[in-house]
Amino acid sequence: MPAWLGDPTAIPLLAAFLIEAALYLGTGFPALREKLARLRRPVLALGMTASAAVSYVAYAVPTGVFDWRSMAVLLWLASALSCWYLVLPRRAAADLLFVMFVAGVILSKVFGRVYAGPAVVLGQLMWIRLGVVAALVFRKAEGTGFGFLPSRREWAIGIRHFLYFAPVGVGLSLVTGFARFEPRLNAPWLAVGTFFGMLWVVALSEEFFFRGLLQRWLGEWLRSERGGLVLASVLFGLAHLPFRSFPNWRFALLATVAGLFYGRAYLKAGGIRAAMVAHALVNTVWRVLFV
Repeated sequence: MPAWLGDPTAIPLLAAFLIEAALYLGTGFPALREKLARLRRPVLALGMTASAAVSYVAYAVPTGVFDWRSMAVLLWLASALSCWYLVLPRRAAADLLFVMFVAGVILSKVFGRVYAGPAVVLGQLMWIRLGVVAALVFRKAEGTGFGFLPSRREWAIGIRHFLYFAPVGVGLSLVTGFARFEPRLNAPWLAVGTFFGMLWVVALSEEFFFRGLLQRWLGEWLRSERGGLVLASVLFGLAHLPFRSFPNWRFALLATVAGLFYGRAYLKAGGIRAAMVAHALVNTVWRVLFV
């Protein structure tokens, strides 16, 4: 028997993860989103709110860590996100606050206080999927190109923009002292796993909210595609200030510059999946070759 099965929390965590992963992956099916869009909006918002607690209960009850205050926090956050466009109009202020709210909850690390240890991923996946449904179904955001599987063209655009950024990113990292070269190539399978984890969680969520929503909206408000690209990249960089220690200006600078390349990939492809590829490649190379 694998050693990890001896941990009494392993089975509940695995079960909760499979539940949350199924709900998370479901957002990638346009047919399912169309069915959700046909529901009455208050009913859908209520269902979204209730779904936020499913994986938490599946994990917390069997392991004895269930806490009513944590449940209340989850339900309050989920209801605020799910009902955002039920109570607020489709206007620039509401849209900007929506993206800030989504990012602010992640940056506050509130899920680290609600969930125990590795179970925090349950909260992160839940938050991403609720934000995606709120934006695509309630807000009916256009031009995001949301999805998990890049096309051949999107792979090519993403890889090309990764290669454009690579010498710039390495140079900035070494000059600013943000990272040093220390390759860890003893487990190639780990690099592959890291890439797809980055592609389908980190890159997907950040590219959806920063490029698919924020960059597009800023471009429309400013009536300048280039202005939207630059401003979204700056805000993307600022969101990385809390990394490791605040304020991490080195990482913010690097993320801002990377955001320009991700944003260009988004514009070139007409959707976020090419930007996801570039983003996931950058993060994987950083994890595997630098510290």
